Amino acid sequence: MTALLIDDEIQIRRLLRIALEGKGYNVREAENGVLGLQGAAYHKPNVVLLDLGLPDLDGVEVLRRLREFSDVPVLVLSVRNQESTKLAAFEAGADDYVTKPFSTAELLARLAAIQRRQGADENANLACGGLVLDPAHHAASLDGHALKLTPTEYALLAQLVCHAGKVVTIKQLLRAVWGPQSEDQSHYLRVYANHLRKKLEGSGISIKNEPGIGYRLELSECSNSRE
Repeated sequence: MTALLIDDEIQIRRLLRIALEGKGYNVREAENGVLGLQGAAYHKPNVVLLDLGLPDLDGVEVLRRLREFSDVPVLVLSVRNQESTKLAAFEAGADDYVTKPFSTAELLARLAAIQRRQGADENANLACGGLVLDPAHHAASLDGHALKLTPTEYALLAQLVCHAGKVVTIKQLLRAVWGPQSEDQSHYLRVYANHLRKKLEGSGISIKNEPGIGYRLELSECSNSRE
């Protein structure tokens, strides 16, 4: 399990590192928002602890950018206790909010809780017509038969199934599958979308391209439901 700490206060990072390593976490640190986003894309942590008062970007903005490519559980740590600030953080995608100073025991308990919630959601199957994705095992089946997918094909298809019937923008897909550094590499999408089209051929499920905008998974029975 990897935890990413995004906080400019070295004393806080030291305190959190000791507490988290005591629970068996591998801890990564970032002292500002830009490094934090890069660390999230590169290390793919299991949880992020995010301070709002960063020197380069406001923490809420960091959270918004993070949510463009990751669903990692995020626990916000901040001295700000105004209701409006907390609301902004939750609207941007925070899973929980702890005000500084905090109890280490409480923080670890809240951290465990949001990871349990995330784990339960991630392990639920995604279904679209005869297509079923099993996130727990990164496996897929089509009409009851195993569907062989590369890790990249699976990640792209999962994004489309999660938003079945809706257009997912090129930027969103690139960030989610290849990371924020790949926003200008739209040819990746064309190649892998074509791979998926061939593997879904004859199933009644189609991947539509909205030129210059994004891609949409189409099927009349698509419900993007979690089983």
